[in-house]
Amino acid sequence: MHPTHPSSPRRGRFAPSPTGPLHAGSLLAALGSWLFARSAGGEWHVRIEDIDPPREVAGAADAQLRGLHRLGLHPDGPVARQSTRGALYARALERLLDQGDAFVCHCSRSALAAHDGIHRRCVAGARRRDPSIRLRVPEGTHIAFDDAIQGHVAEDVHATTGDVVLRRADGFWAYQLAVVVDDAAQGMTDVVRGADLLGSTARQIVLQQRLGLPTPHYAHLPLLLDARGHKLSKSLDALPFDDRDPGAALAFAWQRLGQHALATSTGDPQDWLAMAATAFDPSRVPRGPLAASHNAGGMDAP
Repeated sequence: MHPTHPSSPRRGRFAPSPTGPLHAGSLLAALGSWLFARSAGGEWHVRIEDIDPPREVAGAADAQLRGLHRLGLHPDGPVARQSTRGALYARALERLLDQGDAFVCHCSRSALAAHDGIHRRCVAGARRRDPSIRLRVPEGTHIAFDDAIQGHVAEDVHATTGDVVLRRADGFWAYQLAVVVDDAAQGMTDVVRGADLLGSTARQIVLQQRLGLPTPHYAHLPLLLDARGHKLSKSLDALPFDDRDPGAALAFAWQRLGQHALATSTGDPQDWLAMAATAFDPSRVPRGPLAASHNAGGMDAP
């Protein structure tokens, strides 16, 4: 069995990628992760996941942090940035290579297309000047865990995912390695995030096991979808929330989390958040997905 955090002080995080401003979907993840941590008397931290420069938008990280500040969502400690943590990832990768759990892979995406893009063995072909490095996921790699919102999840990782990229062919660190190393290094006991990342969890648990790292408790929040059923973050509807009225934005996210309406507060986000931390009932959070009718200050109630 892999180690867990059964009795550690609770610690959660919000970890946005700087690909745009905060919108209703990211607000839901931010507030949800904050509520799970604060209602348990724990800490809440923020980590900017800026390891994919081609997708990043200049100034987006600072805009996201300003938005959190306007909402009254203040982290317990300095904001971490993955772009400064490469040495941690390199040490973890070296360990996996030394153990034989990772290997250099010259396969291209086109070479794997015939296998639905899933790597289970290297395909014969030319050696690349820029190979990736993958985690070896052999047959019989089964992972099961209990998600606080989505329930029991079981996955045959070899069949559904195959060998996992740890360092990309373009030289950038892969998300799966960085998030596992960071969650352990920062002592995260609870990972609360959107349900779009539920499919990454089994891969991350495999990595935790190979590196001898603890497995946090997981809770995957419902996704907000636009009118066409698309994930809001990939939608034209993903406009930034109206930070001129943080109370309305917080109330919208609170309602989408299935919670009972709160009494009227002073209008200070800190007062509202104090009430919310006391009143939050994790059992009421829906599995989703949910419709996001709007993501501005005057968002419709469900």
